[in-house]
Amino acid sequence: MKFAHVYKEIERPSKVLVEGFAQIPSATAHEASGKKGALTSTIKPVAAGMKVCGPALTVLCRSKDNLMLHKAIAVAQPGDVLVVATEDSAEAGFWGEIMTVSAQANSIAGLVIDNCVRDAEHIVASGFPVFARGLSIRGTVKASLGLINHPTVCGEYLVYPGDLVLGDDDGVVIISREEAGEVLENSIARMADEATEIEEEIRKGVLTVHFFKDRLEELGLREE
Repeated sequence: MKFAHVYKEIERPSKVLVEGFAQIPSATAHEASGKKGALTSTIKPVAAGMKVCGPALTVLCRSKDNLMLHKAIAVAQPGDVLVVATEDSAEAGFWGEIMTVSAQANSIAGLVIDNCVRDAEHIVASGFPVFARGLSIRGTVKASLGLINHPTVCGEYLVYPGDLVLGDDDGVVIISREEAGEVLENSIARMADEATEIEEEIRKGVLTVHFFKDRLEELGLREE
């Protein structure tokens, strides 16, 4: 395959899987995947209550340059989540009001960026889910080519195009596309266990340490 800055065709998880994960908390999916996929905790929702779920369309932008984000909006399919890394940690407002309007008009599901955004008031009012390291009023240029739909490190985790992205108030987790079906099943089972037997016992006053009694004994815990 010849090198291309932009690959338009990627494999995505099924609509059924995306709809299923939309009902799952990010922390539950992280645990159910074997504690994999959590992005760094510095990437947070711009406002409480935001939730995003969909296939990853990965983007690499050059330092303080958001040209490829404009291209990504044109490449993305409805329901995609833009997962954006930047060449370095130099802060800038890579995303703002105009791009939010454009993304929503093209039915993009959300944005996860390992840098900053701006125009927070408009983003929050729009309801468009944005997860970022913070806010920055510093402007960007449009001068350099980056990459779209290449494996990209975002939030200290290697994300592949088409991986499933799930984000909420607790943070963002990436689920490998190949493992998504199994992780969804494990997540549903985990939620059922927590919502029934375990939670019922805890509500009756059983301390959480009770469930780890054998483990503490194995480790040789001593008490006086």
